[in-house]
Amino acid sequence: MASRKIASVKKTVRKAAKAVRKQAASARKKVAAVRAKASKPARKAKLALVPQAAATGALKLPELHESTTSTGLKVIAAERGPLPLISVRLVMRAGSVWDPPGKDGLADFTARLMRRGTQKLDADAISEAVEFVGASLYAGVNEDVLSVYLTTPAEHFSAMLDVLGQVVREPSFPEQEVLDARDRVLAQFANDLDDPSTIADRAFSRLLWGDHPYGRDLGGIKRTVSTFTRDDVVRFHAERMGPRVSMLTVVGAIAPETVAAEAERAFAGWTGGPDAPAELPRKQEPLAKAGQVLLIDKPDQTQSQVRLGGPGFWLGHEDYFPATAMNIALGGGFTSRLMNEIRVNRGLTYGVSSYFDTMSAGGVFALSTFTKTASTREIIDVALEEIHGVRDGGLKPRELKDAQSYLAGLYPLRTETNESVASVIADVRIHGLGDDWVEKFRDRLRAVTPKDVARVAKKYAFADAPVIVVLGKASEVKPLLEGLGPITVVSASEYE
Repeated sequence: MASRKIASVKKTVRKAAKAVRKQAASARKKVAAVRAKASKPARKAKLALVPQAAATGALKLPELHESTTSTGLKVIAAERGPLPLISVRLVMRAGSVWDPPGKDGLADFTARLMRRGTQKLDADAISEAVEFVGASLYAGVNEDVLSVYLTTPAEHFSAMLDVLGQVVREPSFPEQEVLDARDRVLAQFANDLDDPSTIADRAFSRLLWGDHPYGRDLGGIKRTVSTFTRDDVVRFHAERMGPRVSMLTVVGAIAPETVAAEAERAFAGWTGGPDAPAELPRKQEPLAKAGQVLLIDKPDQTQSQVRLGGPGFWLGHEDYFPATAMNIALGGGFTSRLMNEIRVNRGLTYGVSSYFDTMSAGGVFALSTFTKTASTREIIDVALEEIHGVRDGGLKPRELKDAQSYLAGLYPLRTETNESVASVIADVRIHGLGDDWVEKFRDRLRAVTPKDVARVAKKYAFADAPVIVVLGKASEVKPLLEGLGPITVVSASEYE
């Protein structure tokens, strides 16, 4: 019985994969005609992943070949071997900031459903076709963009790009799949109440950003997700996702002219979405709730989750390199000041970190840690003391040099695989970082001086009182927080 079932499954998998390959093969005559047009020299952008002079430690991305399909989809191809693997990233300006009013989480919800069926393939057929050839296909959302990722053996690129094209162009969003996905998300919200770190992060984001779109919950909240319908998903796909606000990046062992031709075929007839990418205005301003303390009551807790935050900057801001170097020394590494003082010297926690969270239109500087209830105030005071120490005195030359060496040595890992290269290229273009971002990254980092660090520290190391979020047993924690600022106490259930 078992062997018969396995044989049946294999037959179904082969049938699904064969159907996909047949769809791609039936269009190859069209591809030949398109390829003839695509053979004209494509516009090339010289971005560079071959080591240059060791003295400078420069990196180069592969040469980029740019084209645009007849529907307006921008295509960037980067031929890179020797492994016969191809990585694809399709990015659209359809992140959570574009969720409709009262529909927080809809972009993320839509991304979850895109693989659950197209006009030609149901969810099982998509999964079987992708898995049969050893490929992977998934979608994800952040605040700014919705991305679809594909990695496939080179020999199956045409068939797999066809599947990706169907998933993006014509998802069917079956009614039952929508209902099941909604139930899963709502169930996850209930589970999240048992994860104090998740609740603290959710509350922290809302307090930091207030009414700004970045303050919305990426996955939505119970109240909004409960209202999601198939019509909502279909409308979001039609209104926010389209070729003119998208970019396809392909990296791997494949000729650029082949990529251009296959993209034209796979995305033929794709319509919808805005005529041009929408962007939020970039701003740097004080937090609306600076100096306020939010205490989230979870009576069963014996530990406190602690978050501190203040204004930051957008990705690509002129302060990026000195601020990044400052943060590595302050709280971004295992030998940082915060780690040494809070974990090593005082034993207040197993983990503490500071970070800059940067998006297209803005960002924040934040600290995250946890400790036992009795030491809640101590860990906050010590953290503020260390942060203010950098704000007032900058970094020692040796600290800065160690931070630069650490990050410069780590950065090449971002360009090791085709998948990471495809993502880097997409980020560079989407966020307007400049075509020399990767090539000059380490040189710009090494050019940071103690004076540069002192300047940005005065701006970002809590020049104004930070917002403070603490999750714990309120009856025991609240007295410990007196004097830090106005305290508001809420129940953890408000963050479901």
